Amino acid sequence: MKTAQLHSRWRDRIMLLFGAWLAVSPYVLGFATTASLAMWSTLVVGLVLIAMSALAIWKQKAWEEWLLLALGVWLLVAPFALGFLGLTNAAINSFIMGVLVGGDAIWSLINMRGHGGHGGRPA
Repeated sequence: MKTAQLHSRWRDRIMLLFGAWLAVSPYVLGFATTASLAMWSTLVVGLVLIAMSALAIWKQKAWEEWLLLALGVWLLVAPFALGFLGLTNAAINSFIMGVLVGGDAIWSLINMRGHGGHGGRPA
């Protein structure tokens, strides 16, 4: 495995951790008991992030980063679209994770464009 590949995969592992956090956060932050759209949105996005990150660790493609960017935007919009602004823990969690997920995806896309691939790997 090339050094550039090892250096680029740390972001994929971080995204895997973000997905794991999102999957368990409804239970940790106490909004799973409501069985609300907040819980389901957070759980589903977390599981998709886990799957996408595992795939990215194996083989990265540009479309995956665009999907991660869309998930980040969804996390920012979800409290308004699904009406869970009143669930403070869920809304703040969604906003913070939206910034982190979306920011990482933007960073990866910029890096891919500047280096001909994800951290030097072909896209």
